[in-house]
Amino acid sequence: MTFDDVRKFALTWPEVEDGTSYGTPALKVREKMLARLKEDGDSLVMPDVPIDERAMLVESQPKIFYFTDHYADYPIVLIRLSKAKRAVVEPFLRRRWRTLASKAARADYDAGMRA
Repeated sequence: MTFDDVRKFALTWPEVEDGTSYGTPALKVREKMLARLKEDGDSLVMPDVPIDERAMLVESQPKIFYFTDHYADYPIVLIRLSKAKRAVVEPFLRRRWRTLASKAARADYDAGMRA
């Protein structure tokens, strides 16, 4: 999977837009970062992953999930996109999207999922 693959599905969700963050391509919702591409061009910086959950992910799937010293004290996990499948990445993005999107956007999205 690549960042372009992530963009293709995430941009179909309400309020998701292309942007930049720290000089790298990013996806944003209402001007807040949904996720961004790390400088290595392969890793997705995924906020809002609790540190205890991150520890479990890194331990159980170290080829996909990791973090650097820079992120050690933050609820962020790094996802190696070249090793990940959409079924792994999408739930993290969707969970983060639900925290950033407006109530109306979430309702519209949920209504579309039931249709």
